[in-house]
Amino acid sequence: MFGIHRATLGAKLFILSMQVLYLVIAGYWLMVTPLNSWARGLMVLALLVVFGRLTGMMFIWLPRGIGWTEAIGNSLAFALYYLGFPALLIWQITPRWGMVVIGSGCFIIGSVVNTTAELLRKPFKANPKNRGRLYTGGLFHYAIHINYFGDVLWVLGMALMTSNWWALLIPLGLLAMFVLTYIPQADAYLAKRYGADFQHYQATTKELIPWIW
Repeated sequence: MFGIHRATLGAKLFILSMQVLYLVIAGYWLMVTPLNSWARGLMVLALLVVFGRLTGMMFIWLPRGIGWTEAIGNSLAFALYYLGFPALLIWQITPRWGMVVIGSGCFIIGSVVNTTAELLRKPFKANPKNRGRLYTGGLFHYAIHINYFGDVLWVLGMALMTSNWWALLIPLGLLAMFVLTYIPQADAYLAKRYGADFQHYQATTKELIPWIW
C-alpha cells in the first residue's frame, strides 16, 4: 500500500474493469426495480460520482503504484459500495427522506474533503525539492488521515441515502478497518520514513477526525 512507485497498469485496469462491471449490474437492478424516482436518481448520481472520483484519483490525480493484493482487496470493497448500497435501497423500497437529505450532505462533504485533501497534496509530492519531506499542509493540517475521514463521511452518506438502517454496517466496518488496520500501518510507515518530523506531527495533530481524535 505504501511506497509503491513502479508502474502497475495491469492492476489499475483490473480495478477499473470491476468498477464498470459493478456499475452495469447496479444500474440494471435500479432500472428494473419499481423505486421512487428521486431515490433512484440520487443513488445513480452518487455511484457515478464515486466512479469518477476513484478513477480520476487512480489514473490522473494520484498515479501511484497499486499492487495486486491491494487491487483485489479494493475491488472487493468497492462491491459493497457499487452493489451493496443499491441492493439495500431496493430492499428498503420506501425512502426515509430525513435520512436521504442528511446522507446527501454527508456524501457531498466527504467527497469534497477526500478529493480536496489529495489534490492539495499533489503539487507538494510532485515537486522534486520536497523529496523526503513530510507534508502537513492543506486539509492534512487538521488530521493526519483527513482523506480517510472523507472516505468514512461519503460512505456514511451513501448508507443513509438507502434509507436502510442495515446499510450503516458498511461505514462502521470501514471506520473499524481504518482505526484498527490502515491507520496503525500508515503511522508505522510514516514514522519510519520521516522520523522526528512525523513524531512532532503526530503529537500536535488529530489522527482522523479534526478537533476530536
